[in-house]
Amino acid sequence: MLMDTTNGRCWGNSKKDSWKTTLLLAYQSLGVVYGDLSISPLYVFKSTFAEDIHHSDTNEEIFGALSFVFWTITLVTLFKYVFIVLRADDNGEGGTFALYSLICRHARVSLLPSRQVADEAVSTYKLEHPPETKNSSRIKMLLEKHKTLHTSLLLLVLLGTCMVIGDGVLTPAISVFTAVSGLELSMSKEHHLYAVVPITCAILFGLFALQHYGTHRVGFLFAPIVLTWLLSISALGIYNIFHWNWHVYQALSPFYMFKFLKKTGKSGWMSLGGILLCITGSEAMFADLGHFSYAAIQIAFSFMVYPALILAYMGQAAYLSMHHDFTSKISFYVSVPECIQWPMLVVAILASVVGSQAIISGTFSIINQSQSLGCFPRVKVLHTSDKIHGQIYIPEINWMLMILCIAVTIGFRDTKRIGNASGLAVMTVMFVTTCLTSLVIFICWHKPPIVAILFLLFFGSIELFYFSASLIKFLEGAWLPILLALILMTIMFVWHYATIKKYEFDLHNKVSLEWLLALGPSLGIARVPGIGVVFTNLTSGIPANFSRFVTNLPAFHQVLVFVCVKSVPVPHVPPAERYLVGRVGPAAHRSYRCIVRYGYRDVHQDVDSFETDLVNRLDAFIRYEWSRSYENRNLTGNEEDGSHSGDSSSYRLAVIGTVGFSSQRPCEESVQPASVSIGFPTVESITDVIELEPIERRVRFAADDEPEPSMNQQSELAYRMQEELEDLFAAHQAGVAFILGHSHVQAKQGSSLLKKLAIDYAFNFLRRNCRGPDVFLKVPPVSLLEVGMVYVV
Repeated sequence: MLMDTTNGRCWGNSKKDSWKTTLLLAYQSLGVVYGDLSISPLYVFKSTFAEDIHHSDTNEEIFGALSFVFWTITLVTLFKYVFIVLRADDNGEGGTFALYSLICRHARVSLLPSRQVADEAVSTYKLEHPPETKNSSRIKMLLEKHKTLHTSLLLLVLLGTCMVIGDGVLTPAISVFTAVSGLELSMSKEHHLYAVVPITCAILFGLFALQHYGTHRVGFLFAPIVLTWLLSISALGIYNIFHWNWHVYQALSPFYMFKFLKKTGKSGWMSLGGILLCITGSEAMFADLGHFSYAAIQIAFSFMVYPALILAYMGQAAYLSMHHDFTSKISFYVSVPECIQWPMLVVAILASVVGSQAIISGTFSIINQSQSLGCFPRVKVLHTSDKIHGQIYIPEINWMLMILCIAVTIGFRDTKRIGNASGLAVMTVMFVTTCLTSLVIFICWHKPPIVAILFLLFFGSIELFYFSASLIKFLEGAWLPILLALILMTIMFVWHYATIKKYEFDLHNKVSLEWLLALGPSLGIARVPGIGVVFTNLTSGIPANFSRFVTNLPAFHQVLVFVCVKSVPVPHVPPAERYLVGRVGPAAHRSYRCIVRYGYRDVHQDVDSFETDLVNRLDAFIRYEWSRSYENRNLTGNEEDGSHSGDSSSYRLAVIGTVGFSSQRPCEESVQPASVSIGFPTVESITDVIELEPIERRVRFAADDEPEPSMNQQSELAYRMQEELEDLFAAHQAGVAFILGHSHVQAKQGSSLLKKLAIDYAFNFLRRNCRGPDVFLKVPPVSLLEVGMVYVV
């Protein structure tokens, strides 16, 4: 098996993974993907029969609950996720943001600034263009036309994201608490009340305290633990079915669901909030798709997890159908034979820890994606593995999750109320996924709208049915995920809104190229040795913070590079396609523009490797530009060499990959398609696409039968290229200074009270208490120059 450390995915040696590789990936997925889903038998029946309904001698309640569990897992997890949603991947990546980025690439509904047409040439910017139907085209135009729908779509995505984070608080609490509650069978009730909560809190504290080591250090233990747990509950289920009541298979008939609701009425409907816990963790199959393959996750669930869960639930139902004296304390452990209760308790606690680890890692991942797309305040992200992409640790989020988990455990002390909260979070995430997938079906897959509508109505109605059962328990715990989502959505939306407004301010206050070219000794402006790296959000034009810098300090560096670090709506940008490099003004000015593109799951470089990489890409770009100038002179006989300010090279950007350029003319066959491409237009505003010059998709080279230029021309061009390269390396030796804007944002006069609260108080509070741009960009303090800027938005 080969691991692609750039994209973080595992691939076999051939285009189609071999069966051996696929089975190995399926085994590994057990510990990462299915930890949460596999431990649901610990608390489903306990939550269902907590108070609302009781287990009677007719067994209609337990058989009805089993029927609901079976069909819920089959329809939602198996049919919806395994066979449909997993196919809606974004270059192999899954999750809420993957669906959003997929939709944004096929329809202009994104609110992210600085979009470029050049981004569509990234190899991972995968687009399919089958013929669109008239109806799907009409719906797509409707979505693109109304900005209110763009905002609504973003709010929907943020809602799903916030509920995933809320689930990261609730899942560790309910899984560990329920596993530890198995001590009730060997303790008195008084001792049990005082023992379970402290033990649960201690395990949770240890779990979060170990997060900074990274999951890869203990990852080899995860799959064997979950596999042992699945085999154990399967064997236990088979034993209980044949030992107590093998007629329990009759409960798989949907008829028992109607009997259940008919007999229990409103109480039965309210108890569905416990039954829906059987599909917690289903979203993890889609969210963790990037670490495995579709076939591996499908095989692992279909042939291992699904049958194990069904057997476990049937075994519990078979035991309870013959034991009505346990009505007051229905739990997983009552169906475990006494001789193996302690081993099962240990395995259950280990499995609950693994399940908790999966959702915690997923929370880190989704917050990292959110901040990459400008939807979350900047936090410190540590990459815990050099080989496995995506394994990250966020200290601030880790300790906040720990505090909230322990607070939930101490505050609720009850599986039912934690289950009510967890159930609401789970169903909200699933409904958001259903809505986004229905958009993918007709916007990206170009299916008839009726197909998307049927998908939305069928699965959406099931999820809303369960959602209503959870929402009715608002005062019994379901208020918690709503409160968490409200707080998180406010933070994320305010941050995103202010980020967009800052970009618009930069766009409207940028300085013209003529102003930059006019700076010189006549105005008292000096050029000092070194490279000045000016960070900006703009993909074109001179940022206002640089004009403020020059106004207050009349000097700038010998080599000037305007760097824009931007996110592209794809999970990964290959390193060979990451850098877009171009000139700002004529070659003699020694000013360049560099756009560094990252996907929402890419690892940002540290400043040392970025500095070296930037100089190498500038070196390659200079060689390429002079080679192109030499080529144009040969083809057209034009004596201009691109040294004039009006030359179109001021607007042209080149994708400079990992392959450098030599001073000799390359042959067309030797060109690396992923390394060089030229002539991409940029987007000048958020809404309007302005093409600065026609797009050229391939580098053009002189034919063999064209006349050779004179030796004087070659020598002149070689001398100028060498002079520019020497200036670059001399500036690099003198040192690199990073120029950043230190911004303060305030609402303009006459703004509404809500906008003033959001900008003047909420955003500035978040900005002061989160990581600064210098920390986020990993700029060393000794090389940092900050320019104060006041943004009036």
